[in-house]
Amino acid sequence: MLVIRKVRKSVSCKMISHLNHLFSTPISEKGSTSHSPQKFSSLNIRCFRSSPNAKIEVPELSTQTPISPAVNKISRVARTDGQAVLFEYLHCTRGFNYVDAEHISKNSPCFLQSLLSKVDNDQDVTRALTRYFRYHPINEFEPFLESLGLKQSELTSMLPRDLIFLSDDHVLFDNYHVLCYYGIPRTKIGKIYKEATDVFGYDHGVLDMKLRAYEKLGLSRSTVIKLVTCSPTLLVGETNSELIQVLEKLKILGFENDWMGGYLSNRHSYNWGRMLNTLHFLNEVGYSDEKMATLFTMNPAFLFEGSGKQIYVLVGQLLKLGVKMNDIYLLFCQNPNMLSLKCTKNLWHALYFLSEIGLETEIIANIVSTHIQLLGSHSLKGPKTLLRDFKGDKFCLCQTIKDDPLNLFRLASKSKFDVEQMTSQDPGKLFQKTTFLLRLGYVENSDEMAKALKQFRGRGDQLQERFDCLVNAGLDCNVVINMIKQAPTTLNQSKNVLEKKIVLLKTYLGYPVESIVSFPSYLCYDVDRVHLRFSMYAWLKQKGAAKPTLSVSTLLACSDARFVKYFVDIHPEGPAMWESLKSSLQSS
Repeated sequence: MLVIRKVRKSVSCKMISHLNHLFSTPISEKGSTSHSPQKFSSLNIRCFRSSPNAKIEVPELSTQTPISPAVNKISRVARTDGQAVLFEYLHCTRGFNYVDAEHISKNSPCFLQSLLSKVDNDQDVTRALTRYFRYHPINEFEPFLESLGLKQSELTSMLPRDLIFLSDDHVLFDNYHVLCYYGIPRTKIGKIYKEATDVFGYDHGVLDMKLRAYEKLGLSRSTVIKLVTCSPTLLVGETNSELIQVLEKLKILGFENDWMGGYLSNRHSYNWGRMLNTLHFLNEVGYSDEKMATLFTMNPAFLFEGSGKQIYVLVGQLLKLGVKMNDIYLLFCQNPNMLSLKCTKNLWHALYFLSEIGLETEIIANIVSTHIQLLGSHSLKGPKTLLRDFKGDKFCLCQTIKDDPLNLFRLASKSKFDVEQMTSQDPGKLFQKTTFLLRLGYVENSDEMAKALKQFRGRGDQLQERFDCLVNAGLDCNVVINMIKQAPTTLNQSKNVLEKKIVLLKTYLGYPVESIVSFPSYLCYDVDRVHLRFSMYAWLKQKGAAKPTLSVSTLLACSDARFVKYFVDIHPEGPAMWESLKSSLQSS
C-alpha cells in the first residue's frame, strides 16, 4: 500500500482497487500475477427451483449414465436412426413443435449416445428405442440443455429437481422461445442459461422488453445479440449503466454504436466497468480523443480482449517496481505506442524476466525508464533458457546486465536483428516502424517481418500517414491492410503522390476508389504513366471508340507497344492525340 499512496489523487479510486486486487503478490514470486494473472471474478451458476406442484420420480433407467469408450463405436446409421426416433418422440408423443424437436434431437449427441448404449448391437435401433420411449419417459431437460451448447459435465448441477418434462416449466420454455425468435442462436443460449439463470424465470413480455431497451440505445439487433451472448448478465436487472457510458464515450471518439459489434466474441465475457475505467485512465495519462480513437482503430483488441485489463496489469507492475505514477504518466505520454497489445505483452514479460533473475527493483525501474521502446518491441527468451549459458549463476547474469543494459537484448532477445545496428540508427524510428507493421498483422521476429522492414521505406509515422490517406479516401481499414500486403511498395510513396493518383482515378475515369482494391499495384505505377494513359482512354471514350468501364489493370499493366496497338491506333486521330498528350505532359 506504500506504493499506492504515491499515486496522484487524479487517478480514480476504482482503478486503485483493481490494482490492489490484481497485484497483491510480489513480482518476483513464481506464479505471481505478473506471470499468470488471475481472473477478475467468477460467475455464480444457479439452478432453477422446482415447481412445488410437480413431483415426478425420475425413472431408474436414467440417461445420465456416463458414456463408456465403447459408445464411440456406434455406427453413423445407428446414430441417424436414433436421432429420428428421438425427434419422433419429442414431436409426436410429447408435442414439441417441429423446429424445437429437430434442434434438440440433432444437437444432443452425448444424450443420444447414452440412449444408444442401452441398445444391443444386434437390435433394430428404431424398434428398440421406440419401445424404450414407450415405457421409459426421459428427462427432457438433459437433451434440451445439451442442445443449448452446455457441456455434459455442466448438466448435472443444472438439472432442476423433481422435474423431467419441459412442459412443466412453461415459463422457462417461453423465455427460451423469446431468445430464439429474437435471433439468438440456440446453441449460444446455454451460456445465458449458465450465467444469467434468472432470465428464464421472467414473466411474459419482460425479456423482450429488456432486449428492446438495448436497441433503443441505438444498437442494431445483431449487435444486441452479440452483447447478450457475450455478457448474459446484461439481461439481469436494469439496463447496464456502465455499458451505456462506454457507448457514449466511444461515440465521442467517433465510433458508431455498432462498431463494437465487430469485435465482440462469445468466447469471452466483458467487464464494462473495467472497460469504462480504462477509457477514463487513458484520458488521465494524457491521451486525447484523437489519439485514443487511433489506438482503438488500430488495436481494438486492447479494449475488448480482457476489457482493458492490460493497462491495469502494466501499471500495477510498474507501481510495484517503485516507479511513481507521475513517471508512468510521462512514460506513456512519451511512448503512446507502448499501449499496443504486443508492446504491453513484451514489456510485461521483460519485467518478469528481470525480476526472476533477481535484479534489484531500482535497476529494473531504471532500465524500463531508459529502454522502454526496446523492451516493448522485442520479446525475450525465458530466464531458465538464458541461465543455462551462465551455468545457473544469476549473480553473474545480473552483473552483466548492470554493466550494460543493452546486454539484455544481445543475450536474451529472440529478434534476428542486430541490436548494435538498431541502436546506431534511431531506435525510436525503428520501433515506430516495427509497431506499425505489427498493427498490420505481421508476426514479430518472423521472416515476413524481416522482409517487410526492408520493403517499407520511411519512418513509422510516415507509413501511418500514408495508410491513413488510403483509409480517408474511403477504403475500409482491413481492405487497405490486404492491399498493402499484396503490394507493399504502395506505402513507399508520399501522401501527396497517393492522393494525386486517387484524384486521377476519379477525374479521368470517374471510377470509385474501391475499383483499385483488386489491383492495388495501381498505386505503385509512375504518375506520368497513369496520367498519360488515363487521358488517352478518356479521349477514346468521348469519341465512342472504347468500352466505358475497362479495368484499371487493363489500362496500366500492358506494355507501351500493346497500349499503342489497342488504345491509340484504333482511332484515326489516335496517334496525333497520343503525341499531343505526351508533349503536353513533358512541358508541364
